[in-house]
Amino acid sequence: IGVGKADNTYGFIVADGLGGHGMGEIASKMAVDTGIECVKLCNGDISKYIEMLFENTQSRLLRLQSEKNLENYMKTTAVVLAINEKKIVWGHIGDSRLYYIKGNRIKKRTLDHSYVQNLCLSHQIKESQIRNHPDRNVLLKVLGSEWGESKYELSKEYRIKKNQSFLLCTDGFWELIEDEQIVSCLKNAATVDEWMDMMVKIIKTNGVGKDMDNYSAIAVWVR
Repeated sequence: IGVGKADNTYGFIVADGLGGHGMGEIASKMAVDTGIECVKLCNGDISKYIEMLFENTQSRLLRLQSEKNLENYMKTTAVVLAINEKKIVWGHIGDSRLYYIKGNRIKKRTLDHSYVQNLCLSHQIKESQIRNHPDRNVLLKVLGSEWGESKYELSKEYRIKKNQSFLLCTDGFWELIEDEQIVSCLKNAATVDEWMDMMVKIIKTNGVGKDMDNYSAIAVWVR
């Protein structure tokens, strides 16, 4: 996870590495480091910022994989939120998610680039079945895999308003907490830190006896 800032532009990044031998960790760190770097290069253009982050990370990962002959290892998901003094935009690839909450309602959430999400979109399974499906870790789009055209998704730009809340998180986070619990914690939290603490408590409780994945996350409030 990482946060970049330049003037009045912020970039929040969560990345979840895939692959063995620690190479997924290298890939996710590269995405975060690139995101922090690109905030300073986008001149406040937040959509351009996210495009730069994904394109530059992809190029660097492919180059490094080729140099080290590690094409099957350096891959990562990424979800990014960019905010300046007027607008908000986000982008993602893989199954790390962003939740946008306004008025104690989830207004938007990113759709996973996964086999199981596609099953849901084609009405073969219900949304509630994604979290525990045996094939939930089969991803269709990630950084570090060759693509003919850009695979990441970029949201439209939203105007910045009061009482906007955002959660960026890995699958190890959202798999262990229901959407309704995310909103309930938000309703009862006095601060953004308290919101996160309440969610993490639920995740730790639900993760008891399970082989828990990392549950990395960033919470952002616009107030």
